[in-house]
Formats: sequence, structure tokens, C-alpha cells
Amino acid sequence: MSEPRITVPARSSASGRMKERLASTGARWALGGLLAAGFVGGVLFWGAFHTAVEATNTLEFCTGCHVMRDFVYKEYATTIHYQNRTGVKATCSDCHVPKEWFPKMMRKVQATNELWHWMLGTIDTKEKFETKRLELATHVWDRMKQTDSLECRNCHTLQSMNPEFQKPRARKVHMDAFGSGQTCIDCHKGIAHNSPRERLTTAQIEALEKPNPAFIRPIPQTFVDGLARVTAREEAEAKARDEAARAAEQALRARIEAELSRKAAGDAAGAASVDTFGVDWAAVPAKTVTLFYPGVSSFEWIQVARDHTGARGFLRTGERCSECHGKEVKEIGSKLVSGAKNEPTPIPGKRPWIDLSVQAAQDGTDLFLRFEWSDTPHAPAPFVEGGKMDPQHASKLSMMIAGPAVARGEQGGCWVTCHHDVRSMPDAARVDPSGAPGLVADARDAAIAQGLTKYLAESRERIDLQGKDGPRGGGIAVKSASDLAALRAAGTRMELLRVRPGRPAESGSVLAQRLMEGGVPIGGSIAQVGDRWVATLRRPLKPADSGDIGIVPGAVYTVGFAVHDDFADARFHHVSLELRLALDGTASELPITSIAPPPRR
Repeated sequence: MSEPRITVPARSSASGRMKERLASTGARWALGGLLAAGFVGGVLFWGAFHTAVEATNTLEFCTGCHVMRDFVYKEYATTIHYQNRTGVKATCSDCHVPKEWFPKMMRKVQATNELWHWMLGTIDTKEKFETKRLELATHVWDRMKQTDSLECRNCHTLQSMNPEFQKPRARKVHMDAFGSGQTCIDCHKGIAHNSPRERLTTAQIEALEKPNPAFIRPIPQTFVDGLARVTAREEAEAKARDEAARAAEQALRARIEAELSRKAAGDAAGAASVDTFGVDWAAVPAKTVTLFYPGVSSFEWIQVARDHTGARGFLRTGERCSECHGKEVKEIGSKLVSGAKNEPTPIPGKRPWIDLSVQAAQDGTDLFLRFEWSDTPHAPAPFVEGGKMDPQHASKLSMMIAGPAVARGEQGGCWVTCHHDVRSMPDAARVDPSGAPGLVADARDAAIAQGLTKYLAESRERIDLQGKDGPRGGGIAVKSASDLAALRAAGTRMELLRVRPGRPAESGSVLAQRLMEGGVPIGGSIAQVGDRWVATLRRPLKPADSGDIGIVPGAVYTVGFAVHDDFADARFHHVSLELRLALDGTASELPITSIAPPPRR
């Protein structure tokens, strides 16, 4: 029997193995080459795509057409986003194109609509552009509102802000934004281009700028710490200024008192003097209250968001005017007196603000007040023959005290009596007071025929804030005599005290109109002493008439001051923001010194 045969596979030859290896390597190289080519192609494509996209984000591209170059670019080139002290420049894309990829692509797709309208010539002239400006701006505002101002937050965030380097009003608004859900575009329209915001209706503005709870943020500790530091620093600076001013004022007061004594002794024949009421004013500390020029900023104006960005806080959260503007009254006065805003008839050379020194004392029976301020060179009013609106009175001082039931009196002080349709205000010519004989009680008020005087909104049947169908304000739609009597009995009135040179002190009130009779019996005087004016007032704390305002311990009152300097009249005065007055406690923003009853005459 033969042995079984074992079959052994033939070994591959060297050449066979080489062929297999080469075939395998070739496949890998082909695949690798394909992948590499794809990768390189993808990189090149992405680079080209990205380069093309970024090319459309440059300032040169954005200003490539005459519409952008000749219209909005010229506006932008005058703003802080174009040139500033730090050299950080924001170009068109920084504000109009999101940084994140997907939102950026969405914005680019949307921009194709703009190219379509460019081809159609929709806005190829200045006139066409201005006609479309509001629509175009609203698109941007709406988009930024929906994204919590995403483009703004690429550079600015509330969390990274340091309030130490912000103005007081900005600090407060940003602090409120944390908890209310406001976003950048709510307040910062028109920072790079002329803003057509004033063309929106109040309802549109309220809808557009309504807080969004989704945007509420926690207040970072760094913000709180910065706020504490700047508050402490400003308080220290204010204290130092007050001490320096007090020392200078004491020296000045000594000179003035010496001058008054000489006048009283007859050294200056016929010269007027100021009644001190027997108060030792040298022992009563003074507070400086800055009065500023208000222009035509009426009570209606401050309540319309289109006019006044602070209207939201004033109406919704009950903010006081002084909360936002208390530390910037001089800047406001400078802006308004120049005619840059809210002053259609500026007076060249008129000063923008007055530092009024106020002293207050009480003896349990009367409230005593002393005022002092500097005189000013005459600046003739160009719209009055002779340049003097009130030639008989070079200066006069008035004070208002808000009754307990005056709506928004605690927020606005005497501003609640200043309306857009009173005489010398913009809408005065649109109102004929002769159509409301009820305004003129008797012959003493015949002067109202020259135009409406101060009044409270509660006295009118309606108040037109925007003036769409007529003058802004309440006009002559005065409530009935019985309604006015009920309002007065409830404390809806503003007490008005006034001193003018050479005349007895006057006391009246404001409800349906300004009446300078029948008020609290007061004393007072005013005189010029060298280059200063000095005025005093004495008012009973508890008036005999129960309808008048009684100033009692434990209560807080809102007061305001005004000076008509340089022969000024009507609205061309300087006014204070509202101040708190109280006989006791720390609530009083106007310190009152308790004194022994001075000698009575």
C-alpha cells in the first residue's frame, strides 16, 4: 500500500509578494491622496468662502456704494465709534453683523434683500433714504431687541462694566437694567447714525423698549464693589467741596452783613435791606442747591418716551427727576441754554446755572429761609424790545411746596405745574384762554388773557401729552368749580411763595391757574448787596386756614426753588429739581436748624 501524499501549497514567489504589496500600497496612497486632495480642497474652499465673507465685512466694502458713503457713513464718522480717545474703532460689521457663525450666515442671507433694493434704486437718493430711514432703523432695532443686543455685547457687557468710570445717570440705568431686563438698544439708538426714534409713536416706543424678563442678569460683585467705591469717593469730594464752600461763604456772608448793616444805618441812602427776622444766620448751615436753565422741557415732554428717555422710569417705576439728573444739572443747563436742545429762542450770554445758597431754620412756630446767589452781567433777550422781559425786577425768587395730593409732585416738584401750552411755551399760541371764562375769576386775573399760567394736570378734563390733535397740555378744558373745590380740599395744590425787589412778599397757589393772592400770610424781602443777591422768607408752620399746607413733624414735603435773574420772566428762569423737606429725622434733603424763637417785631 502506498503512503498518503501530503500536498503543500506552493510558496508565493518574491515577485508575487511584491506585486501584492505594491497593489495594497497603491490603494492606500490613492485613498490618502484623495483624502488629502479633499482636505486641501475643503480648506481652500473654506478659506475662499471665509475670505469672501470677511471681505463683505470691511468698512471699504460697506461704503462701496454712494448710498452708504454719502449718507450714513458721514454720520458715523462724527461719532465715538469712529474715533475716540482710546483708538478702539467699531466698523459697520461690528454693529450690524453677529460674530457667531450661524447668526452671521443668517444675517448675510438677509442682506441679499438689501442688494435687491440696491439694484432697484430704492434708496439711491438722499430724499428716498430719509423717507425709508425709520423703516430701515426699525428693522435693526427689532433684530437687536430679539437677540439681547448681541452685536453690542460683542464689545460691551453689563457684567464687565465698572460704574466708577460712568456718569451717575448711566450707573443708575445700567444698575436697573440688571434687574428689569432692559437691553442695550433700548436706550442707545442713534449712537452711530442720526436716529429717527422721535418719529415713532409712544405706543411703538413702549412696545419696542419694553423690558424682557429673559434678559434679567445677576448683578456681579465687581459692579457692586465699583459702585461702592465711586459713591464713597463722590461723597468725600462733595464733603470737601461743601467745607471749602462753607468757609468761603462765611467770609462772604460777613461782608454782606456788614453791607446790610451800613444800609440799615443809612450809609447808602435809599438802598434796600433784607429782613433777617432776628435769626442769627451765621449759626445756620447753608446748602448749595444748583438751579439750571430748563428751556421748554414741559411736564408733557418729560412723560413722552419719544422726547425723554427717562419717561419710562418716571412713569413706570416712580423715579424722581433728581435720581437720574441730580448730579448733572450744570451740564443739562449748559446744553439747553445754548439752544442745542429744547430751546427754540436761546438768549446769547445767558448763564446756564446758578448756585443758590439756602439756609433753613424753624422755631416751632415759623419756618425761616435765607437765600443768596451771585448777580450776572446783563444778557439782553433778542426777542424783547430793550432786552429786558421784566424791566422792573432785576431778579426775583420763588418757592413751591407740593400739596399732599398732587400727582407726581414727589417725583417732579414744581415741574408738574409747567405745561407745553402755558404762555411763552411752544404751544401757547395754539390756545385761546378767552374760551374758558371760568379761568378768570375776576378782574385781578385779567392778565390770563395774555396766555395760560401754571396749572396742575388734575384741574383739566384731559391732558394731551403728544399734541396730535391740538396743543400739548390741558388747554382750557378746566373742570367744574365744584370739582376744583374738592381737589383743593383734598390737598391738590401747589403753594407758591415769591419775593421781588421793592414789593411785599407774595403767597398764592396753583391749581387751575396761578393765583398770587389768598395764600399763607408770609414775610420776606430781597435786595442786591454788591455782586450778590440776598432774599429771606418767613412762613408759619401751621397756617390758620385748614386748607393750606401745614408743615408738621414726622411728615416729608417736596419743595422747589426758582430764580428769575437778569430781568427774566415766565419760563426764562433757573429752577431746581425737587427736594425733600422735613422738620425732623434724616429724610430732609434741605437741613433745617431748630432755633429759639427770635425777637418778634
